[in-house]
Amino acid sequence: MKISKNSRRLPKAGQGPSKQLSSKNSIHIKVQDGLFSVQGLDKWYSNWQEPYHLMLTLPWLGFIAIVALLYLALNIGFAGLYLLGGDCILNGNGSFQDAFFFSVQTFAGIGYGVLAPKTTYANYIVVIEAITGLFAIALLTGLSFARFSRPTAKVMFSKFAVIMPQNNLPTLMLRAANQRRNQILEAQVTLSLSRDEVTTDGHHIRRFYQLQVLRSHNPVFLLPWTLMHPIDEQSPLYGFSAESLAESQSQIIVSLSGIDETIDRDVHARHTYGANSIILNHQLVDIIHVIDERNRYVDLASFHHVVPL
Repeated sequence: MKISKNSRRLPKAGQGPSKQLSSKNSIHIKVQDGLFSVQGLDKWYSNWQEPYHLMLTLPWLGFIAIVALLYLALNIGFAGLYLLGGDCILNGNGSFQDAFFFSVQTFAGIGYGVLAPKTTYANYIVVIEAITGLFAIALLTGLSFARFSRPTAKVMFSKFAVIMPQNNLPTLMLRAANQRRNQILEAQVTLSLSRDEVTTDGHHIRRFYQLQVLRSHNPVFLLPWTLMHPIDEQSPLYGFSAESLAESQSQIIVSLSGIDETIDRDVHARHTYGANSIILNHQLVDIIHVIDERNRYVDLASFHHVVPL
């Protein structure tokens, strides 16, 4: 079905010659269900060359496992250094067990007073281990705080965007909902269109257009928010059909930002609609219902539902 009578069709991208690039110098982009996905994007294992980002993106279980392994490795290493000094621990029997537990007490600054260094060599190792422990504890505290304090927005977007007549104009509609029972203040939203195009010189490019939203600012984002873009003659979507949207690998990218009232921090959320998720001649199911003059309720169970006109 066409949005307007003058539907435009674009040549498919990727018809030109392709080059085989090594995995080291290339970024693998896959198109599935109308959406572009970059291999390794936002995956913790893609940050293995950057330890700080790796420790921030690791799952909590992996983070705890790495911290525990590093802690054991450091203490085992210092225990080995104490053993190299011979019988250098007071009240110890020269065993690896005594050296390891003495290292644990020194590393954490516990100091029970039972085991203690009794040679100059052991005191030098204690100084080095104490300094290492201070840096390790400070680093672990900073990483843990950074992980806990990362602001996140729990925003839900409708699975489908619909195009339906509104005020005698075809209008792109989608909606968002704040899943937390708090408020996002001064919420701002932007809609962008991304699609393949061919220049007059015959070059295939990926071009982005900003779509005008009827209400792009919400002072208090608490209830579901329906975003609308009228498809008039100034709209980049004007004249496109469902077939041309799929052919040009069109995507609608919605970005939402605001201030979380609870933590007083900026939060962001993003969602992408592929051509398969943009449905023509359908409407979003109404989810706000009136009980009486003073009471209403929101039915989030129907949040993603659409029905044909």
